[in-house]
Amino acid sequence: MLKLAAVLFALATAAHAQVAPSASELGAYTGLFAAAARGDAAEVAKLAAAGADVKARDARGRTPLHVAAFARRHAAMRALVKAGADPNALENDRYDIVTIAAVANDVPTLEAALALGALATNVTSRYDGTALIAAAHLGNVEVVRVLIEAKAPLDHVNNLGWTALIESIVLGDGGPRHTATLAELVVAGANVNIADRNGMTPLHLAESHGYRTMAEILKQSGAR
Repeated sequence: MLKLAAVLFALATAAHAQVAPSASELGAYTGLFAAAARGDAAEVAKLAAAGADVKARDARGRTPLHVAAFARRHAAMRALVKAGADPNALENDRYDIVTIAAVANDVPTLEAALALGALATNVTSRYDGTALIAAAHLGNVEVVRVLIEAKAPLDHVNNLGWTALIESIVLGDGGPRHTATLAELVVAGANVNIADRNGMTPLHLAESHGYRTMAEILKQSGAR
């Protein structure tokens, strides 16, 4: 029953995840948005110097910086922030460039975002989560490592009552990537005994899903 609930939630989450610009949106972009999408840092600088608004928004609330992050255009990202773009801006679904990169399992863009002043501590998405929770959900291990190094909050609880540790279990598959994600969180000092809203601890959740390796890691770390 727990596994079914997790699967249903994962499907619902996917329906409300961040949305990259579509082909039609990319084709309709002009000015800074078009320059950001194609990674033309020189054009970004030129347009910004001429007064273009680096904080402009498209129909989904994306700024040119969001567009550049989705497109993995690091030079354009740097040019936009240099011109005054907010590296911590949220689009309509409340995603920032750190979470965009984390969900995409895109370490280079994540590192570029952090270098530009984007914060791993931002509360993002309609679930009041963090980039770390999103990465743990997906089992994006290297992203999790980078976010931990960037001081992402290990024990943040989203509005579903779940931490990154819990999401690595209930929205994972118990396989190598999610197990490694859980191990990274435990080694970093995540609280292994924060329970969900039903009083289920990470250990109980891992055992109920039949994830023996996860359960053993938790037991060795003092989980109850």
